[in-house]
Amino acid sequence: MRVGPSQDEIRRQNLGALLRYVHLHGATTRAELTNALGLNRSTIGALTADLAAAGLVTEGAPKETGRAGRPSLVVRPESDRIFAYAYSIEVDRLRAARVGLGGAVLDRRELDRPRGLSAAEAAPLLAGAVKEMRQALPKDAVCVGAGIAVCGMVRRDDGLVRLGPATGWVDEPIGAAVSAELGVEVPVTVGNVADVAAFAEHARGTAAGCDNVIYLYGDVGVGAGIIAGGRRLTGHGGYSGEVGHMVVSRDGARCECGNRGCWETEIGEHGLLRAAGRSDARGRDALLAVFDAADRGDARAQTAVRQAGDWLGFGVANLVNIFNPEMVIFGGTMRDLYLAAAAQVRSRLNSNGLPACLEHVRLRTPMLGADAPLIGAAELAFDRLLADPLDVG
Repeated sequence: MRVGPSQDEIRRQNLGALLRYVHLHGATTRAELTNALGLNRSTIGALTADLAAAGLVTEGAPKETGRAGRPSLVVRPESDRIFAYAYSIEVDRLRAARVGLGGAVLDRRELDRPRGLSAAEAAPLLAGAVKEMRQALPKDAVCVGAGIAVCGMVRRDDGLVRLGPATGWVDEPIGAAVSAELGVEVPVTVGNVADVAAFAEHARGTAAGCDNVIYLYGDVGVGAGIIAGGRRLTGHGGYSGEVGHMVVSRDGARCECGNRGCWETEIGEHGLLRAAGRSDARGRDALLAVFDAADRGDARAQTAVRQAGDWLGFGVANLVNIFNPEMVIFGGTMRDLYLAAAAQVRSRLNSNGLPACLEHVRLRTPMLGADAPLIGAAELAFDRLLADPLDVG
């Protein structure tokens, strides 16, 4: 009976670890890889040779060195040739990008999305954007997969959007629809937009190096991506992070999910615009107009922003008390609200947060900005390659 992994399994694990390191950290010398991965120089040399032979990395001398002696070779990801397609399906827009190994956005397209657009109607639009990007591909380019970030509750097993109140989607098979439109033999992975944005910021953004992170994302609704102990917390079916539907006011406004008093009825698009007396308006531009009016002294806008900021701090305090994160990141429209009402957020957090949980928590905005969902969607697609580099054609 065999005990422990085989030599081939160990080799594949080491190949994955090396490629993942270069993918996340960019050009890295063999000496740095030796230290980071805890492997000897000859093993690193053999692994990089295998990855180079597979067309996943290149090796070369450093561009400059101030040290005497023979410089250590630099390993670089083949960013231009190895890539994934990434899509972000948001309430008012559709975005598509080609993201190279190493995380660089190589090409992108953006389209308006009429509210009410179904998955079957969105898929051809996304496929059309990809067809445009294909025209500029290098001849030897290899697509390793596609990732989709979408607002809504996504079933982990097959990417079905079970419920997206902000988009009006119920049981929409967006992954299957996009795969059928692309007509290529690449796996398509679907994830919740807040979850994949948290994935991206944890991998290569403002939360790199933090093992416990909450990423709050706002569009029309509000969701969260949660990193706990360095791992994405997705729940049994993949539906965790629906923090916008925490009931914070039993007799509050009716939410699009059917409940009353959900957190997003106070801090989401509809609630803030209603409080500012602009119920007929909608979209991020309308929210930015409220923040601008408040900044210029509009009393009703100022009251609406202060109230929303207080509610934002209230909910964040609860999340901080439950998850004890090192960092809370505000993305999407939550970034705009946080920047407009930081004083109210911090005041409420300090009032309601447990002192022990507040000791080390930091409040931040995304380093990757609006690209976080796209880069996170691409990370979903790259995950299979990074797990076993020689198993992906």
